[in-house]
Amino acid sequence: MQILPMQQHNIPLANSFNMKSTSKILIPLIIVATLLVFLFVNLNDKKNAPNVTFTTIEGNSISMESLKGKTIVINFWATYCRGCIEEMPDLVNAYKQYHDSGLEIIAVSTADDPPNHVLNFSKKNVLPFPVVHDSEEKLSRAFGNISLRPTSIIINQDGQMIGKTIGKLDFVYLHKILDMAPINKGAK
Repeated sequence: MQILPMQQHNIPLANSFNMKSTSKILIPLIIVATLLVFLFVNLNDKKNAPNVTFTTIEGNSISMESLKGKTIVINFWATYCRGCIEEMPDLVNAYKQYHDSGLEIIAVSTADDPPNHVLNFSKKNVLPFPVVHDSEEKLSRAFGNISLRPTSIIINQDGQMIGKTIGKLDFVYLHKILDMAPINKGAK
């Protein structure tokens, strides 16, 4: 048996180095590009708000169609919900600050919250925005089966749902949205 000498191939080290450094740069770039595409699609995939009509505890009707051109906060709440009660003063303040600039807030109480409790709370606390009792849970279902309280949905001037918060609303975020909203610039 004859042992043949092993042939050497002169592969320049620079090529293997370039492949390693190229892959170190290329892989993160591909990941970043994929994330940017995903983010772009999600940001542009705004779901339209359901075409519902709210009936206030006073018996007034408010259609989503009549609210077009306004920034809307739909706040699902209950009189027995501690977080809901704690955020009410901030909702009242936001409403007073931005209502003349195009903000509408609609407070939707839960079906299991007695209507007289909702009426008493809204009168006692002089809530300046419409209050609705969702006695048949139609609104909760229409907005994605809302079951946790508080839950707030933010709808832009075009009727697209642009934000949803389960738990207390982030009012710094809400104010930023309202300050940037076209309806708020120059309105009054």
